[in-house]
Amino acid sequence: MAFIHAVKLEKRFIVREKRKKGTLLREKKTVHALQDVSFEIEQGELVGYIGPNGAGKSTSVKILSGILTPDGGDVTVGGIVPWKERRKHVRRIGVVFGQRTQLWWDVPIRDSYDLLKDIYRIPGADYERRLKELAEALQLGDLLRTPLRQLSLGQRMRAELCGSLIHRPELLFLDEPTIGLDAVSKLALRDFLKWENREYGTTVLLTTHDMEDIVALCPRVMVLGHGKKLFDGALGDLLSRYDTVRTVSVRYEEQAASPRLPASVPLVREGENLIITYSPEAFPTSEMIALLQGAGTIRELTVQPRNIDHLVADMYREMDL
Repeated sequence: MAFIHAVKLEKRFIVREKRKKGTLLREKKTVHALQDVSFEIEQGELVGYIGPNGAGKSTSVKILSGILTPDGGDVTVGGIVPWKERRKHVRRIGVVFGQRTQLWWDVPIRDSYDLLKDIYRIPGADYERRLKELAEALQLGDLLRTPLRQLSLGQRMRAELCGSLIHRPELLFLDEPTIGLDAVSKLALRDFLKWENREYGTTVLLTTHDMEDIVALCPRVMVLGHGKKLFDGALGDLLSRYDTVRTVSVRYEEQAASPRLPASVPLVREGENLIITYSPEAFPTSEMIALLQGAGTIRELTVQPRNIDHLVADMYREMDL
């Protein structure tokens, strides 16, 4: 059986709507956070879990981590039902929420790790070895005696990740781990996650709105919308369905006549550059470049796919999310 095995998950919440004018009581409405969601994840996989706000991603993570009990369906993680054997289950998982902390605000982060050592009952030698390894990989050595409140956001996220991995979990849940981080911090965090997965086979389930995180880390992606699973497969297969637009920027050595393009292909002149947007399916890139070369001597040419966030936005719109 797969490491994570979820079958027909259902979760409903009762919410009260805003009271209408002239009425005493507020009406109740049932929100289906998850509807018939099934999937399997093998041990050691890096899986992206994406979808718009309210799609059911966080609800799924809370069920898999044992915080919530589903209204229907079955889940096992490493042979354990999370909400039935929660104490045993949480010893084997780590969770990082981008906007929440598990470390103590006013004490040095080393003291928080010492407390986590006692909570997870980690032998002293194993703890010191693991803390040294994580501190080096996450560049926390000079910060261990610094209170959490004095750290920058990027430093706090590295500290949170260290705390979640100090007990060597088999499964790591990451919910928006790079939110608010600068480019350097994001790259460092991604490199560390790939290292942890490669060295220890840690299974990672990543939920994020930052598609660059997904592209950098996750060969497989699941898309959730309106509480339903809409896609499960290779990220490349998903993007190829929506990667339908290319942009070419070309600059010639001398002033050249505009290339003879089909009327359906727009061309815009920006200073010395010509900007052309086209569909590679309707007009192959090789033919486009041949036409541009025929119009003069090219000094500079770039061909770019659409920004990945635009691709995902198109996907959401097509799926009516």
